[in-house]
Amino acid sequence: MQKKLLIAGALVLWGLGVNSSNRLYAQQFASLEKPSSVSDTQPGKSRSTVAPKAQKVSGTVKDEKGEDLPGVSILIQGSQQGTSTDASGNYQITVPNEKSTLVFSFVGYEKQEIVVGNRKTINVNMRPDASSLDEVVVIGYGAVRKKDLTGSVVQLKGEELKEVPSANVLEAAQGKIAGADITRSSGQAGARVNISIRGNRSIGGNNSPLIIVDGIQYSNLEDINSNDIETMDILKDASSTAIYGSRGANGVILITTKKGRSGKPDISFNAYTGISKVTMYPKAMDINGFRDFKREAWRAAGIWNSPADDPKIFANVAEYQALQNGQWIDYQDELIHDGVQQDYQLGLRAGNDRLKSYVSVDYFNEKGILKQDELKRYTGRINVDYSLNDWMNIGLNTQLTYYDQSVRRDPLNQANKITPLGTLYDVNGNFNYIMIDGTSANPLSDEQPNAYKNSVLTTRILTNGYVELTPFKGFTARSTVGVNLASSRNGIYASPKSIDRTLTGKSLSSYGANNGRSINWENVLTYQGKFGQHSLSLTGIVSYLSNSSDNVSATGVNQLLPSQLFYSLGSNSEEIKINSGYSKSNLLSFAGRLNYSFRDRYLLTLTAREDGSSKLAEGNQWTFFPSAAFAWRIIEEDFMPETNVLTDLKVRASYGVAGNDPSGPYATQTTLTRIAFGYDDVAAPAYTFSRNVGNAALGWELSKTQNFGLDFGLFKGRFNGTVDYYDTRTSNLLLDRGLPPTTGVTTVKQNIGKTRNRGVEVTLGTTNVRTNNFNWTSSLTFTKNKEEITELVTGGDDIGNGWFIGQPISVFYDYEKLGVWQTGEVDAAAAILPSQKPGEIKVRDQNGDGKIDAVNDRIILGNPRPKWSGGFDNNFKIRGFDINVFLYARVGQMIDADRYARFDQQGIGNSTAGLDYWTPENPTNAYPRPNKNGGLKYLSTLGYQNGTFARIRNISLAYNVPSKLLGTKVIRGLRIYATGKNLFTFTKLNYDPERGGSENFPMTKLYVFGINLSL
Repeated sequence: MQKKLLIAGALVLWGLGVNSSNRLYAQQFASLEKPSSVSDTQPGKSRSTVAPKAQKVSGTVKDEKGEDLPGVSILIQGSQQGTSTDASGNYQITVPNEKSTLVFSFVGYEKQEIVVGNRKTINVNMRPDASSLDEVVVIGYGAVRKKDLTGSVVQLKGEELKEVPSANVLEAAQGKIAGADITRSSGQAGARVNISIRGNRSIGGNNSPLIIVDGIQYSNLEDINSNDIETMDILKDASSTAIYGSRGANGVILITTKKGRSGKPDISFNAYTGISKVTMYPKAMDINGFRDFKREAWRAAGIWNSPADDPKIFANVAEYQALQNGQWIDYQDELIHDGVQQDYQLGLRAGNDRLKSYVSVDYFNEKGILKQDELKRYTGRINVDYSLNDWMNIGLNTQLTYYDQSVRRDPLNQANKITPLGTLYDVNGNFNYIMIDGTSANPLSDEQPNAYKNSVLTTRILTNGYVELTPFKGFTARSTVGVNLASSRNGIYASPKSIDRTLTGKSLSSYGANNGRSINWENVLTYQGKFGQHSLSLTGIVSYLSNSSDNVSATGVNQLLPSQLFYSLGSNSEEIKINSGYSKSNLLSFAGRLNYSFRDRYLLTLTAREDGSSKLAEGNQWTFFPSAAFAWRIIEEDFMPETNVLTDLKVRASYGVAGNDPSGPYATQTTLTRIAFGYDDVAAPAYTFSRNVGNAALGWELSKTQNFGLDFGLFKGRFNGTVDYYDTRTSNLLLDRGLPPTTGVTTVKQNIGKTRNRGVEVTLGTTNVRTNNFNWTSSLTFTKNKEEITELVTGGDDIGNGWFIGQPISVFYDYEKLGVWQTGEVDAAAAILPSQKPGEIKVRDQNGDGKIDAVNDRIILGNPRPKWSGGFDNNFKIRGFDINVFLYARVGQMIDADRYARFDQQGIGNSTAGLDYWTPENPTNAYPRPNKNGGLKYLSTLGYQNGTFARIRNISLAYNVPSKLLGTKVIRGLRIYATGKNLFTFTKLNYDPERGGSENFPMTKLYVFGINLSL
């Protein structure tokens, strides 16, 4: 019902906007203000006693065909005074003086500014605004006009990515890219963001899209501040991604950062701060809920009959006394606090005809809702472009990112399950590190002084330099070398009083360091030419990518001095262990592309790429990735009628091949691993083969994609849309195959199995209302993807790994819960095997044989992939105010939620508050009857829930302060805004389902206040 209401509401809003807009455009705005006398008083100047003479101006506005154009907005520049043309395209306005400038604007047409002078009549011919189609879209190794695209590409501007404050720019893109499924993994500070484009196609390989920043491969998008981004372009079909060959099988995200520009220096300062709060997090039982649940568990076992029997079930004297005294702990209340998120960025764009530069520095800080969960990010960026002469340019793009992160294990999983009875402090005010049951560590132990520390320091440098030559018109040669250096250190100290070490009585120290190096050398030759009605672009590419990394880790037990933390592992007296590792891989590629256009209406793109990977077996290292795409701009044809209704129409079709190589570099080799060994009592080094055997015949995983698209525009650009249908078939899956134990190894990676992804994507953009003082634009995205396995090496389903023919890669395979056996079903419950009794979970006997078994009675209940998802983004401009409302929906997925599965059947630990569990007096079908003796079957079925949700992802209100109120020429612009993120979620669950079923690090909502200042 909520889904239907959301869709209906969106359509009604759009419809009202279109209808009201049509009425507004058709009528005449005749409310004219008479200009008042102007008095100019400035220091050192005398007061003017004669006001500038006002004058009336009238005229007619026509379109490109000479037809009258009603509803054109006409404003006096620098004021809110204006009018609009009537039904015949006529207007009349009074301007303050002859120096006034009239601004003519209308949807689908170029804005025109005309100085009045001494004229009383000004007739205007509006020119069609083709800017939306002429916008440059970045594709692999180049850029094209939007109208010349043959593939499926989505572009987001930097301004759009700043609407949702976040540490990772991908989170701001959620719901704005048709075909992209984006979710945040948790509410932890700096939590990663998961993204898949057009579903998951690989079982054992990589499903993440390729990320390119300023032409260089980069895997850490969280390093990029949204204020530094000019555009983000997402390549989805094979025609677009095949130019990247093996790296583009899962889609490509191209980030273009801001560059310098000529003219007056542009200084910007962007800052925000906000408070994050936990949203929709389930509570654990309080003292009364815990007591009643425990009583019922013991009652079912025949031990408890009345409160007089409480001493029997609370056998721990301290527990019973705490119950009598009403002493209990709300661990969530003690652990969860409001978080803080803040960001401060300073940017400078400057340059002249030869040298252009962009410089920015940024500080981001996020304190999570748990103590000791904090991320600090420091970023600096310098982009420099220099023209040595008319035919040679050089440039350098460099970013430095430094993280200082405090990490902690999530204590809520434990806090939600242990008994709530007791107190945090004893009678002397000392903190209780061991809880009242004598076996559980206090969930707040890690927050105590000197108890626990987990520090992660990370430094990443991304730099690339280029040389670009243009020796003659149309030809460009560009060579770019990019280097990515990364180093991190992770130090952990867990004292004997920490959560993990309380019961051991000994501390644990560990120290790990990682170093990564990536070199990306791209050489691109491009020729562009136009010959009559023919135009073409030829691109040739040679690419080299090298990745290497090394790591070292060491641990020790029983640190001599706690103050040494993890800095002196040699001081540990026990179990000192050292490990190190190294890996390297190379990828060499050759590619070519032809973009051809005839009469600007017949468009052809041909791409070919050859990749060679060192990760694969000799003889299988090289493969060929071709693609072809065709587009027809039907709107340009002579047979198309001249109409204001249909203003753009293009069809597209493409087919191509992309692929994957293994995520690790040594899948073709069988390695050795060290084992414990000794002669008599003397230790000796010994080695054996690793459990994963190498495959000397391992080859490429290949994905073949066909895509059909339609681009259209209506009502002179007021309504634009794109529809895509795609079908991707992946073969030779990189899959770990289980081997018989008699072989002495367990798995081998092979090219076995096939998958298929197909779906529909829709993107719509509308200008609903546009008047002098009010604009309303909307964008709508819709994604429906079907993901399935089509072939496995077993020839059928692989139940052991949870893989099923015709189903997505990840599914929920379990018994189907029907409810709970009731008192009137005693005989039926006893008759089924294994026998049950009232109060226990009832599941369906799928084959009707009278017994429940794992082979015949488990079915596929659902999967975590949504049936469809979408976003509805609305932007309103009311005079100086900007309002953004963004809705996001993810419909039809199933989750296995901890909140619903947290049911301690024996009543020893705690359970989720508000569980509707069965008792003879409460014959519910929701949860079974707790029983101190345990033995309840099918408890795994309790967590499966419909995870459908819709949420208001973002609400922003901003005010653009008028320049006259600023009273200074130094400040060119000031924008003040407030934003609410994830404020309202609509779901049948009382739990936030976005990140799936886990309870650790709860999801949050965010309240932000910020400014954008331009100097």
